[in-house]
Amino acid sequence: MDRKKKEQMAAELHEKLRETQLTVLAGYIGMNVEKMTALRNVLRKSGTEVRVVKNTLLRIASRDTDFSALEGHFKGPLAIALNKGDVIESTKVLVEFAKRNAELEIKAGMLDGKFLTKEQISALAELPGRDVLLGKLLSVMQGVQTALVNVLSGVPRSLVQCLDAYRVKKESGN
Repeated sequence: MDRKKKEQMAAELHEKLRETQLTVLAGYIGMNVEKMTALRNVLRKSGTEVRVVKNTLLRIASRDTDFSALEGHFKGPLAIALNKGDVIESTKVLVEFAKRNAELEIKAGMLDGKFLTKEQISALAELPGRDVLLGKLLSVMQGVQTALVNVLSGVPRSLVQCLDAYRVKKESGN
């Protein structure tokens, strides 16, 4: 590969590193092409791009980005997962794939400029997804409205029950 093409690839990767929310480094020693293709296909559905990049090219592309903090992990063959979409979903897919395939080793990551260890990435994968969290938020919001309606309707309800009891008493007393 000539120098001009390498510079172009480094510039493109630099822009992608700046735009992504979540970036995960993973070693893939011993992983065959079929498994790597399966990983790419599964992650693509969650808005994640997987690239295999040379360490020197990654080092150059990571300059002046938050990702440069991971430079100590640029050793051995690396695959880099770049996510712009749902962070939780892609992390779950990546961690699950790593559990089923011992060849894929998650090393470290960056989430919105913060360094993540392997354990933190696994903990992130344990969180409920965006849809589940939105559903819980909606149920909490509906619960507050329901409680408010019950409280506000309590006084008129009590008045009607009191009047009904008075009517029954009058009817039975006559």
